[in-house]
Amino acid sequence: MYVRKAEEKDIPAILGLLRQVNEVHYEGRPDLFKNNTKYDAEGVKKLISDENTPLFVCEDEGKVAGYAICMFKETRGDSLLQDVKTLYIDDICVDGNARRRGVGSALYEYVCDFAKKSGCYNLTLNVWACNPAAMKFYVKCGLVPLKTTMEKIL
Repeated sequence: MYVRKAEEKDIPAILGLLRQVNEVHYEGRPDLFKNNTKYDAEGVKKLISDENTPLFVCEDEGKVAGYAICMFKETRGDSLLQDVKTLYIDDICVDGNARRRGVGSALYEYVCDFAKKSGCYNLTLNVWACNPAAMKFYVKCGLVPLKTTMEKIL
């Protein structure tokens, strides 16, 4: 098992994983999520070619078993917030058939190392309340809440 930058040959596998991520969110909050994916093949291709949106895959036994889509974000010259370079995990997915085998941990550790080497102060992500398995995984990885978004459905 190893993690590497995604390549165009990985697009079909990434699209399949994007469908799996969407299923979790669509089933958990159909009032918010459409039965669709965040990116299509062209969108994934753009991510792969953009240095500001690093996309990593974890290969296990010759197959893409997971991915992490990241984005660099920077706060500069804000009147309240410190200047900070952040690596934001926009999306992370482990194939349903590869869970509990260390794929998620391998991706997370690789992304953390990449963020450190890239001069980032922190690593951030959002997790939906309808995905308690993801929340449990991130807590196990050592992430702590930065802020909380709350809602009231009207």
